[in-house]
Amino acid sequence: MKEIKIGLLGFGTIGAGVVKLLSANSTLLEEKTGTRISLKSIVDLDITTDRGVNTEGIILTRNAEEVLTDPEISVIIELIGGYEPARSFALKAIAHGKHLVTANKALLAVHGEEIYAAAKTHGVEVLFEAAVGGGIPVLSAIKGNMAANRFSTVLGIVNGTCNYILTRMTHEGADFAEVLKSAQELGYAEADPTFDIEGVDTAHKLCLLLSLCFGTKIDLKDIYSEGITSISSEDVDFAKSFGYRIKLLAIGKMDDGQIEARVHPTMIPIDYPLADVNGVFNAIRLTGDFVGPVMFYGRGAGMDATASAVIGDVVDLSRNMGAGIARRCAPLGYLDNKVATLKIKPIGEIISKYYIRFQALDRPGVLARIAGALGARGISIASMIQTARSASEVVPIVIMTHEAREEDVRHALAEIDNFEVIRDKSNFIRIEDNLE
Repeated sequence: MKEIKIGLLGFGTIGAGVVKLLSANSTLLEEKTGTRISLKSIVDLDITTDRGVNTEGIILTRNAEEVLTDPEISVIIELIGGYEPARSFALKAIAHGKHLVTANKALLAVHGEEIYAAAKTHGVEVLFEAAVGGGIPVLSAIKGNMAANRFSTVLGIVNGTCNYILTRMTHEGADFAEVLKSAQELGYAEADPTFDIEGVDTAHKLCLLLSLCFGTKIDLKDIYSEGITSISSEDVDFAKSFGYRIKLLAIGKMDDGQIEARVHPTMIPIDYPLADVNGVFNAIRLTGDFVGPVMFYGRGAGMDATASAVIGDVVDLSRNMGAGIARRCAPLGYLDNKVATLKIKPIGEIISKYYIRFQALDRPGVLARIAGALGARGISIASMIQTARSASEVVPIVIMTHEAREEDVRHALAEIDNFEVIRDKSNFIRIEDNLE
């Protein structure tokens, strides 16, 4: 039986999951691939801490060079994360004729083009199913079973930390800061959660989804990103009263040859399936011209789910190698010379409905002034809530608009925020309620 030897870079939680899975299901993998998949070496700075998995017969080393250049190893799994040294290690592995499997969305979002080009030059493959949605097999579906479709939209809840925080705010009425602290204590959020709560992690994943769905190169800096730090329990409660829930969405839309590429808190109707994705779970919704809307749901992170996706890629490689096939499918699912560079629509040009919350002094004529400023920019009001008077005389005024251009909304709010009766900067959230 042909043996495929693997080198693993990174022995953290997911790396331990890979070791665990290969040990538990080795016979199953042989039955499905006709090859013996064996882990020869693991590279990590810490090779002494017990990870709770069996490493008997596996070489543990701090020396990446010896693994990246080992002629017996044909597949490198990169799980160290970040940009460097992941980029350098990936390129060295490829230069030595090794296939690359990675869960590193940040690496591919920023350096993907360079890595894909190197892989083409050296005739090897780059697979990255685990980079988006953990164990959810959405990328292979886009490149495989759904390849006959032209996609019009891709929407995703792809950050478990943010979804956990927003879920608890929704169901428990808790404040953002309180839930974030709890998420850190439970291990759902990092000690420095910036990449998660500011939308950066979600933007990395959207970058890959857009490339696969629309066959285009994407510059990460062109994706509009906004996190969840400005969402208050008050916003969550108002959303409920209007029949919505707030989720951090990755949004990609094809619009007359341009792409909307944005990450931000979004109100979606309570009866939409995406609105019912709770806790650390992820979901990605795609719309194809023939298949229609399809939603993928599952665990978006964690040792076992992510390891499942990583080894799924290794299985794919093993089958190809067993049949003597290389580069059966290009990394983005399109022929290399057919990957385009489509224009990203500026955020100011998008059309959306909006939830807007003002903090205003309870004075006669305030509503008329706000409505007048919005109307002057062509923004019409669909509904409105003004709460009862408070001891401070400052009350929230909430307006839901009909569809409007974002640039007009921003200009109107900049004017309204300067009214002497307005206290604090206004807050707005985009609404997605027409997903077909």
